[in-house]
Amino acid sequence: QAVAAVNPTLIMAFVKSTKNVLSTMVGLEARLGKPHIKDRPQPTYDVSGIIGFSGGVTGTVVVSFCETAAINMVEAFSGTRLPLEDPDFADAIGELCNMIAGNAKKDFGLEASISVPSVVIGSNHQISRMRDVPCIVIPCSSDLGDFTVEVNIKQL
Repeated sequence: QAVAAVNPTLIMAFVKSTKNVLSTMVGLEARLGKPHIKDRPQPTYDVSGIIGFSGGVTGTVVVSFCETAAINMVEAFSGTRLPLEDPDFADAIGELCNMIAGNAKKDFGLEASISVPSVVIGSNHQISRMRDVPCIVIPCSSDLGDFTVEVNIKQL
């Protein structure tokens, strides 16, 4: 099966959005590494927020946090330290992912809709994705911990 090319404009929208959302909503400078193609199905870390895209762009974006980063960012975002099992913890992770996806979507220049976020917590979970387009990983580090933005979308 042929693999479609990824539009670099879509990836850059996520780079810009991630820096912007973390700066404005968490008060955090995200340091983004060089995007690369993901070569294994598991998310990079233990806490993942997942947003689906439909319309002119289809696929998913997964924001995957190491556990420490997730806990620290939720605290910085919500003003409260929450344990992983608190329903408000998953809501906060989902909302951060929602803002990153929504902010990126504005820069696509295409009609696209985003889904309500899903959040998965647990080590070594696996998220199915489209195989006809590469998944691009944007590695991110911050003073609160590491995370990745994993973009598996294609323009229709």
